[in-house]
Amino acid sequence: MIVCGVELKSNEAIVCLMTLTDGLFSLPDCRASRIPLPNLENTESIRAFQSTFSKLMEDYKVEKIVIRERLQKGKFAGGALGFKMEAAIQLIARLKIEVLAPSAIKAAIAAHSVPVRFEETGLKPFQEVAFITAYASFAQGFKI
Repeated sequence: MIVCGVELKSNEAIVCLMTLTDGLFSLPDCRASRIPLPNLENTESIRAFQSTFSKLMEDYKVEKIVIRERLQKGKFAGGALGFKMEAAIQLIARLKIEVLAPSAIKAAIAAHSVPVRFEETGLKPFQEVAFITAYASFAQGFKI
């Protein structure tokens, strides 16, 4: 199964593809590590973002998208643009979408630590949260 971990930050979706085969993780190459939404007010821009994201998932045969949840209130609350991007992703009909709370991610990582240091993955530093989100999705399904 190919999973795409997503972190919504500022005006872009940061993605990381991950697979689990016979208990081994791999990080397939992906032509895009960020998908920007340049214009918040323009409906066509939001549709283009959704189309670009959907096409990327289709091209890499992604079966599940895992989005790191953002708080709605408080000091670390997500902005309106992030929630629009999340809605655009969630409305892609053919994909299974899961939203993981930071506390659920932290618990999954505590129960099943990441078997490799992030620096050794070959991913860009800004992809770390998306990587951890994808890993946590798999870790939730591990049997103890």
